[in-house]
Amino acid sequence: MIEMTDLDTTDRQLLALLRGNAREPVAALARKLDLARSTVQERIARLERAGVIAGYTIRAGEDYAGRQILAHVMISVDPKMAAPLTADLKKMPEVRSLSAISGTYDMMAGLAAETTAEIDTVLDAIGHLKGVQKTMSSIVLSVKFER
Repeated sequence: MIEMTDLDTTDRQLLALLRGNAREPVAALARKLDLARSTVQERIARLERAGVIAGYTIRAGEDYAGRQILAHVMISVDPKMAAPLTADLKKMPEVRSLSAISGTYDMMAGLAAETTAEIDTVLDAIGHLKGVQKTMSSIVLSVKFER
């Protein structure tokens, strides 16, 4: 298994390029890295086998993303219910991310929906899940940058 300390500069540059555009052709990646196409293919395969690259996803365009209402929800959780609560939240398509955090709250969920009414519905649903003790939510006004 590759450790983060085992990644060399080229691996890190390759990962940064893939974060920018995971669909970029290997030949284009090879030109940017000044490597042979086969070398880049092998590096990608090695990073996938090692679990450094676990999958590929999409990043929404600015027009579409700009129409999405985003919210962060801090969740205080009954510790005995953390695992089933995580499973319940994972089933909700509007919940885009879930993090365990330190401090007053135990988890932070990232939400995205088309309207504030949908966000409100999801917030109500989260509040009614077994194991949720209390929540505090914030609507995102703008995203300054994302990586």
